[in-house]
Parts: sequence; structure tokens; C-alpha cells
Amino acid sequence: MFAAVVSSMFLLPLAPEGASGDRMTPELLWELARVGGAQVSPDGTQVLLRISRYDLGENAGHSELYLVPVSGGPGGSAGEPRQLTAGEKSPGSAAWAPDGGSIAFVSDRGKGTQIFRLPLAGGEARALCDVPEGATNLRWSPDGKHFSFTAPVELDAKDPLFEGLEKADARIIDDLLYRRWDSWRDGSYQHVFVVPVAGGEPLDLMSGQKLDCPLQPFGGVEDYEWSPDGAELCYTTVIAERPEASTDSDLFLVPVGGGAAKNVTEGMDGYDRHPVYSPDGRWMAFNSMARAGYEADRDRLMLRDRESGEVRELSRGFDANVLDFVWDDDSRGGVFASEDKGSIQIFTIDLEGKVRRVTSGQHNLTGPLEVPGRKMVVAARSTHLAPAELVRVDLADGTITELTHVNAEILAGLELPTSEERWIESTDGARMQMWVIKPPDFDPSVKYPLLTYCQGGPQSMVSQFFSYRWNFHLMAAQGYVVVAPNRRGLPGFGSKWNEDISQHWGEQAMQDYLAATDAMFAEPWIDRARTAAIGASFGGYSVYWLMGHDQEDRFASMIAHAGVFNLESMYGATEELFFVNWDMGGPYWTSEANRQRYAAHSPHRSVQNWDTPLLVVHGQKDFRVPVTEGMQAFTAAQVRGVKSRFLYYPEEGHWVLSPQNGVLWHRVFFDWLEETLPGGS
Repeated sequence: MFAAVVSSMFLLPLAPEGASGDRMTPELLWELARVGGAQVSPDGTQVLLRISRYDLGENAGHSELYLVPVSGGPGGSAGEPRQLTAGEKSPGSAAWAPDGGSIAFVSDRGKGTQIFRLPLAGGEARALCDVPEGATNLRWSPDGKHFSFTAPVELDAKDPLFEGLEKADARIIDDLLYRRWDSWRDGSYQHVFVVPVAGGEPLDLMSGQKLDCPLQPFGGVEDYEWSPDGAELCYTTVIAERPEASTDSDLFLVPVGGGAAKNVTEGMDGYDRHPVYSPDGRWMAFNSMARAGYEADRDRLMLRDRESGEVRELSRGFDANVLDFVWDDDSRGGVFASEDKGSIQIFTIDLEGKVRRVTSGQHNLTGPLEVPGRKMVVAARSTHLAPAELVRVDLADGTITELTHVNAEILAGLELPTSEERWIESTDGARMQMWVIKPPDFDPSVKYPLLTYCQGGPQSMVSQFFSYRWNFHLMAAQGYVVVAPNRRGLPGFGSKWNEDISQHWGEQAMQDYLAATDAMFAEPWIDRARTAAIGASFGGYSVYWLMGHDQEDRFASMIAHAGVFNLESMYGATEELFFVNWDMGGPYWTSEANRQRYAAHSPHRSVQNWDTPLLVVHGQKDFRVPVTEGMQAFTAAQVRGVKSRFLYYPEEGHWVLSPQNGVLWHRVFFDWLEETLPGGS
């Protein structure tokens, strides 16, 4: 049955190369360029950025480095970025020289992985020094004397029991965290290195330590930083005896020449990360979460006096997360991003902790970068309708100016949906925000099918993101109305709203989804008979839960990607135990309260009520929500006689990342909705 279904999917034609039509398609989604990796030059005049493009036929992507002026393109408006690199191999991480006259980047150009220096006045990139294979997160020291980077170091000796058994395909495992996210631990650890710009042997600043920097699996270059004088580095790592059950990362200072590292956040139990030195060298700011084991705790901004060692919270009284903090060039305060009621905005903060909101509007503004001497920042802006482009934000009045428009030509040829903010009253009387995305050329006299989107995380706000799987623009372009509620348990609406999900998975958050759906049913242009619930991760859990508890049969179809089905088996197979320990209150066997909580909240306990068609999607390399969760759900539906389909990816993890797998995902997604919602879309 499964093979026949997959074969039928491939009968759908690929869009011709370069064709866009008048609405977004799965193929066109992968033609959009992706902008990232922005870095402002030391003099504040230019931005170094990375633009990635994908070839669907080759099933691969390629990136190059570009420059764009902070003033914009020709005439001060957004223009074509200046391409800096070209070649068969994509350049790795990059960094500005302190004098702004050149950039460095990592690349494997046939002679191993090396650091290259490219003069911006003209000339070819020249290799400076070799670095270990896989080096990334490149930085250039402020004094110009050293490069730093991170690279894997093998520290776990091969077990002697394998001697003479080179073809043995097995693992001997004695500790937890033997796999993470989508990869098996291979005996190596990510370490911070320095190497002189003039060349020489790289120095491992974490030599011999079975610790990781950046933090695994999502950390990056923001997890370590140079001091302004180039004398020391600060890095973050987890030193807990049981890292699978801990979020206790600490900040360590180490001299550029190596030596003993000093822990400067000892006794602070949650995540401590993202160190940022003030330009004058007096302060070090960093992010910190107060509670151990709670990965979604409020991300506070802390300030450390480098002379006295005193640490205080700078963001006290700000009831939201501080993200991507950068210093003003006068060291008197800085700029950060934060979630705010379904969007991400730019804020300023001074050394007394006074916060001022700079921007407003329906967008996400992320990764602010200070422009020296100009009272402005560069940021990436995305919306439900368009992917991220670089913009300039005036800190005085919040004016936003585009710096890039790499996807403007494609988007200009499309009929665009609309995205509207709504507030409704949920079942408990609380006001809840939700996004309503309508098809292009929306006609209120027509009845449209409805997709109720269930967010993952579980604590990840439904903001103005532009996803390459859960793409509201694409869904609306196919003729669906999408409702995306910011249900209980999401940031951007205060700490209490954010924390209402922990140990309460199957409670008010589920009622919020039903309330959002019912609010849409009140509209005359919604066809109640053609309504589906869709979601991934915790959103997939939500779909499974709604399958067994929606007594009014609101939904005619269900789609669950990487969803949690059985909370007990999830506990026994997921890799980061701190997540389930916090959100479920600990192992299911430790108390009667826990046993009752697992039983009350686990979707597998209500399978006897399942009768709605169900599409299950899951990847073999998903170690956060193991693939057996999807298999169990599909088996339950099949045994129950419920119409069901299983889209299985042997090489994907929690996310679907390859171009052709991504297009297939959308083809199966929309094919399932056409097949199971009466009358199609």
C-alpha cells in the first residue's frame, strides 16, 4: 500500500525550471534565495552576508558571500548585492578583518579545509593556514593577530573489543546522550581553537575536555567571543555529569595562549550563554535562564562587571525573552530582539535596565547588528508572505529601510495571500491572539476549507516566520484559509502564558485550538465540512490528542509530522531528558501523580475514539521525537480501520531538509487534503 501511494505522488509533474505561475507552489518555494549570516563591517558602511540557493534537480544547495552597503543599493535603495566568492564549493563561516579591508572565510578548495583571506579592494582569495576538517564558526580577533574557530576533536578511544573486527557494525553504549537531534555521538567533541593569522599550528583552548562548544545541537558562533583587547576568549559549555538531563551551561574565560579556564557563572543553574563584551572592555553581557532543566525559561540579559566580577540582571522587570543582544558602540547600553504578541521586534536597553521598544508591525526582526556611530541596526525581516531580507532600522524612530531584495522579482509575479491578526476569547475567558491567512483574491461569498495549524515547541511563538515546510503563504495559495493561534504555552504574551503548557499538555492549550476553530466556524466563508488539523512536533502531538478528544467532530482530516503519540515510550527513547523531566514532571514511574499525568495527557490512551483520516509523517533520524512515535500512531489508525497514510523519510530527522524531500512533503500534504476533505480545495 505504501509503495503504491508514493509511486502515485511522483506522477505529479515538476514545475518547469524558472516557471512561477501566479501563485506559490512547492517547487517555487525552493527557488527562493535564502539570506543569512549578516555581519556589519567595522566602519559600519557595509554588510557581509551569505545567499544560498537550491537546485531541485541536483537536490542540493550552494552558498556564496556578498556585500551590500548599509546605505542600501544605488541611490540609497535596495540593490543587487556585490558577489565576493564563486566556486564549486560553498564557503564556510566568514569574518571581517578588524581594519575592514578584507574578509576571511573557511573553505575546502581541493587542498583540505583552509582559512582564506580575500582583500576587498581587489584580488584573489589567498590561503593563510590549514585548519582541522570541518572547522566552522570563524572569528577574527579584535587585535587582528589571531583567528578562532570551532572544530571536532576525537577524544573517546575505540573500544579494544573491536580489535580485528573492522567490519563490525555495532555500538557499545554505557551512558545516555549517545545520540542527539539527528546524529549519533561518534567520540568527538566540538572545541574552540585559535591560530595566528601569520600561520602556525592551531591551539585547542579546550584540550582534553570531553565538552562541547558551541552548545549542542543548535549552538553557533554566538556561543563564544573575543575580549576587545584580544587577550582572552569566553566560551560556553555544559559541564554537568549527566548532560542529557541538564541545561546547566556555564561561561569560561581562557587566555588566548591557552591554560586553565575560569568559570564565571558557577552556581547559576540554567543556560548561561551568548557572551558579548562591551566595546570599552568594562562589561560582559550574556543570556541566562534561572531554572535548571527548563529549556524555555525566560532568557534574561545579565551584566558582568569585569573588574569586580559582580553579575546582575539587566532585564529585570522585562517579562519576555532578550534575544540577540548587541552593544552600542559607546558601551552605555545596547539593542536586542524580543517576541511580542505574534511578532519579533527591536528594543533598546541602557545600563540601568530601562527598555524602549523601537519597532512595531507584522514582521519578525531578528539578529540585530549595531552599525557603529550611526544609531541604527541591521536586521533580518521576514513575514508570513516573504522570506527574510536584510533591512536597516533607525533606532530613533523605528524607520525600516530594505537593504536586500533578492526574492523581489519572484514575489512580484505572485498573487499574494493576506495575513490578519485577530483576538478571540478562549474557552476559559482568556483573550488569545491568532493569525488568519486568507487565499489570494479572497472572496467572502465563497466557502473555503480551513486548516487549524498547531504549533510545535511546545514553547515557540507563532510569529511572522516564513517556514519552508509549514508555509502559510503556500497553504493559502492553494485555496485554504489558515488559522494559527498563539495558544497557551507560547512566549511573547508574558511568562504565565508561556509556562501554562508545562505538565498541562492535554489541557487548556488543546481547548485553545478548539476555540480558534470555532471562532472561524462563525465566519460564513468557512466550510465546516472541509476542516483539517495540522502540525509538527508538539503540533503533531496536538493532532493526535485532538483525534481522540474532539467530541464535536470538527475535523475531517488530520496531518501529524514528528508528533508525540505515547508519552511513556517518548520518555524512554528521546535524547534530552531534561525536556520531558520538566514538561512531564519526571519519569512516569516515580509517583502516582506522574502516572496519572502521563495517562491523562498521552494521545495513545484515546485511540479507541479515532475515526478521522490521518496522515503521519516521520523521519528515521529524528532522535528528539523518535520515529516509533509515528509508527505507533500509524499502526493504531490502521488497526482501527481509519483511513491513514505514512510518509516515511529514512534519511531525514525532526525536520525535512533536502530539496526533493521537501517538495515531496508538500505534494503528499496537499494530495492528502484533496483526497480527504470533501470537495477538495
